[in-house]
Amino acid sequence: MFDIALYEPEIAPNTGNIIRLCANCGANLHLIEPLGFDLEEKKVRRAGLDYHDLARVKRHKNYQAFIDFLNERDGDYRIFACTTKTTGHHVDANYQQGDVLLFGPETRGLPAELIESMPMEQRIRIPMVADSRSLNLSNAVAIIAFEAWRQMGFDGAV
Repeated sequence: MFDIALYEPEIAPNTGNIIRLCANCGANLHLIEPLGFDLEEKKVRRAGLDYHDLARVKRHKNYQAFIDFLNERDGDYRIFACTTKTTGHHVDANYQQGDVLLFGPETRGLPAELIESMPMEQRIRIPMVADSRSLNLSNAVAIIAFEAWRQMGFDGAV
């Protein structure tokens, strides 16, 4: 399967929606601290409904701890920086098992130095009309996650 990572997410209901999404598509979810909310917040629980127990969620104290975890797990991964600050479209990437889809916080996106550390072919965006800033985080995660899963043949789906 693949992994979804949220870098310093700020809005509880978005993370709740993404927990539910991960439970439904089988992706692992990584939350990179600091978080802008408490995971036990009612808004997170309500948005995720009863899917919290079905999702695989792991918290990491910072980005380096997340990278250390990936390296210790198996070391065989690629990270895709999902950002409005690139030109490559999400549908042009060739996703594979073990890939990580990395999303930034709702109000500022991924830090420039993190984006620039990724190879160009691993910087992706969702096409939008001119003058649009960005999509809602949980919507963006859903769009890219389901494209990645589609390319993997909807592995595990019924």
